[in-house]
Amino acid sequence: MMNLPVNNPPSRFRLSRPVWLLGWVSFFTDMASEMVYPLLPLFLTQVLGAGAMSLGVIEGAAEAANSALKIVSGWLADRWRSQKNLVLLGYGIASSVRPLIGLATAWPQVLAIRFSDRLGKGIRGAPRDAMLADFAPADARGRVFGFHRAMDHAGAVTGPLLATAFLYFYPGNYRTLFFLTIIPGIIVILFILRVPERGEPAARPASGAADAPKPRPALLWNLGSRFYAAMAVILLFSLGNASDAFLLLRLSDLGVRAVWIPLLWSALHVVKVISSLVGGALSDQFGRRGLIALGWLWYALVYAGFGYFDSKGTVIAIFLAYGLYFGLTEGNEKAWVADMAPAHARGTAFGIYNAALGIGSLAASLIFGALWTRVSPHAAFLTGAGLAILASALLFAMFRSEPPA
Repeated sequence: MMNLPVNNPPSRFRLSRPVWLLGWVSFFTDMASEMVYPLLPLFLTQVLGAGAMSLGVIEGAAEAANSALKIVSGWLADRWRSQKNLVLLGYGIASSVRPLIGLATAWPQVLAIRFSDRLGKGIRGAPRDAMLADFAPADARGRVFGFHRAMDHAGAVTGPLLATAFLYFYPGNYRTLFFLTIIPGIIVILFILRVPERGEPAARPASGAADAPKPRPALLWNLGSRFYAAMAVILLFSLGNASDAFLLLRLSDLGVRAVWIPLLWSALHVVKVISSLVGGALSDQFGRRGLIALGWLWYALVYAGFGYFDSKGTVIAIFLAYGLYFGLTEGNEKAWVADMAPAHARGTAFGIYNAALGIGSLAASLIFGALWTRVSPHAAFLTGAGLAILASALLFAMFRSEPPA
């Protein structure tokens, strides 16, 4: 029987009010985050004197910080049947610690702040995705998750543009810029307070709801072999999916000036916005697996290009084309998880999915940083491309049919 979304009356563009609210939460969160993130490699190397290996440690440890928490928070959301409080806590931590990067005087301090920031992401990620799945009709999950990723990327367009304008008038004044991220952080909290909790009495059926037993939260081993096979393939791909900070460092090494780095980052996210909206809608019609595999193959081409070419103009063009990968994969992977997981276990399922991405990102960033430092940037990028091709082949070999919605 189809699980109907709760508190989910139709709204603008066939998306409900809670979906829009969560979209704006992601918009302002990424606005704040992307005012910092594209400048972090430059801040670390030019202001604090850190190197590529330190960047790998920071980004890898930051992702590791949220990996285990994603499983725990997702399971707690299922057990408590209350996702909103965990979402509020996670976004609150990130919004409060992010501006503190402006006070850092050494790279270990940046590590501690990024660690706390990602801790907040670990708390909020799985419960928020489970909320979105609850608010999405089964035949529109791709569109809902694609829209959410598009709003996330739209914030990532706005943030770097604001950063570029600020640095144009105040060159090198990174610290003040980082302090200003407190403003969108406050806006995020105000939006979350308006999101309905899925378990509100008004959302329950009028007859017999109070006496109906609540489904038990899923045990980690009860989600089915297909789900865990999918997570294994996604983990394999993520082992080659290092932090995008290395792409920005590559652009800097090829001579792109610091003031233009945020602008290029913003342009990349314009591509992500458009491709996310299109990719999510296409997956509802044609299935998830093919689009995800296509996105991974596109990722392999992009990383191979970064590893092969040394021309600044060519690498900039490849960097912008990289945005298509996100539209083909991000929202569709989450919709695929929602397709495979029962409604009462979606928090746990999204926790495991996000943890797989986080663990893979930790290993990928450390491996990438080591290859970059000890071999060459070319070797690092080509390794990522090879893992993406292998994961694509396994996806087609292991999943010959789509799961029922």
